[in-house]
Amino acid sequence: MRLRKLSYGGLLALSVNCIAADISGLMQVRYNQTDNPKSWLYQGTGGYRYDDKRSGVSIGQALLNIEQDFDGGLTGHAVVNYNDDPKASIGFTQAYLKYKPLSNTRYKWQLQTGLFYPRMSLENPDIAWLSPYTYSNSAINSWLGEEIKTIGAELEISRPGRQFASAHSFNFVASVFKGNDPAGTLLAWRGFAIHDRQTSLNEVIPFAELPSFKDSPLHLQASNVRPFEEIDGRFGAYVGVHWDYFKQSQLRVYYYDNNGDPSVVNTRTGQYSWDTKFTSVAWQYKFNQQWRLITQAMIGNTAMGKNRGVDTDFSAYYVLMSYQHNAHRLSVRFDDFSVTERDHWPWDPNDSDGQSWTLAWRYNLKENWQVGLEISVLDTFVENRNLWAWPQNESQQQWQGNIQYRF
Repeated sequence: MRLRKLSYGGLLALSVNCIAADISGLMQVRYNQTDNPKSWLYQGTGGYRYDDKRSGVSIGQALLNIEQDFDGGLTGHAVVNYNDDPKASIGFTQAYLKYKPLSNTRYKWQLQTGLFYPRMSLENPDIAWLSPYTYSNSAINSWLGEEIKTIGAELEISRPGRQFASAHSFNFVASVFKGNDPAGTLLAWRGFAIHDRQTSLNEVIPFAELPSFKDSPLHLQASNVRPFEEIDGRFGAYVGVHWDYFKQSQLRVYYYDNNGDPSVVNTRTGQYSWDTKFTSVAWQYKFNQQWRLITQAMIGNTAMGKNRGVDTDFSAYYVLMSYQHNAHRLSVRFDDFSVTERDHWPWDPNDSDGQSWTLAWRYNLKENWQVGLEISVLDTFVENRNLWAWPQNESQQQWQGNIQYRF
C-alpha cells in the first residue's frame, strides 16, 4: 500500500475544514407581567415560567446552534442554551452526530446518535427546537422540553414520494435510549405547564416540596427532578411514522416507552425510575401560503414506587391556527390537559387539569430583528395545593413583549 504525502499547507487546510462550523444563534429579551401563584421553578404551584415576583425584564432565550459537516455524509449538531431561572446556567439541550449516506436507491436511511429530541412536534420547527408561532409552547411540548430527551440512537428509513412518482412520502423512525428514567415526575406532582424553557443535560429542575414526601413511603423523593438521569440500567425505546402529502398535510404518530422500573430509586439524588409510556399524534395542514392549522394530542401513563405507589394517567391536546402576512404572523392556540390519579394514596393527591388560551403576534423588523407580543390565560385545578391549604383552582394571566435578535 502506497501512502501519499501531505504538505503543511494541505494539513492546515484539512484542519480548518474539520474545525470550521456553521454557528447561528438567537437571543430574546422580554418584559413580562404574570399573575401568582408562585412558579414551580421557585417551588410554587403556578403553571407559568414566571410569577408576580419574577415579572419584569428577563432573558427569555439565549442560545448557540452549531453545525459541522464532515466528509462522507456525517454531520455534527449541538445546541447550547442559557437559562436565567431559577438560577443562571448554561448547558447542552442537543448534541448529536447524524450519518446520512448518499444513495442511488429509492429508499433512504439515516442514523443519529447522541442527545436530541424525538421529532414528535410540528409546533417547534425553528432553530434549537423553538416555535415560530408563539413564545410559549403548548402544554404537550412544554413538557417534552422539560422531561423528554433521547440519549441514544435513532434510525430513520425514508420513502420519498418523488422516488415513486407519488404525492405521499413516509418516514419510519425507531430509537433506543437510556438516561430518561425520571420522566413523568413533573406531571404527577405539578401537572402540565405553559412555557418555553428547555432543560439542559444534567440540569436539576425544582418543584414544590410536597408535605406528602415527609414521613411516608415517598420520603426518599427529592423536591426536584433530574430528567436525564440513568437509574435502573434499562433501555427505553420509541417508534414513529411520518406521513407527508405534497408538504401540505403532515402527520406524525409516535409511541414512547422509557421501560422504567418504578421500584428502583437513587437514594443519593432522590430520583426514582418512572415507568412512562405515551402515544403522540401531531398533524399540520397548510391551507395556503398564509394559513395553517397545527394540532397534537397525547395520552399516556406514568408510575413510580414499589407496587406503583404513584400511578397516573395523563392526556393533553392543543389546536393552533396561524396566519402570516408579509412580515407579520398572528397565532392563536387552545390547550386542554389533565392528569388522573389511579393509585390509592389519599395523602398524596395527584389529580390536575386545565385549559389555556394563547394569542401571539410576531413582526420581523429586519432580517435579524423581530418584535412580538403574547397574551395568555391559564386556568388550572391542582389537587395537591390543598396540602398547603391553598386554593385548588387558580386563574392566571400573562402577557409579554419580546425583542429578538438572531444571527
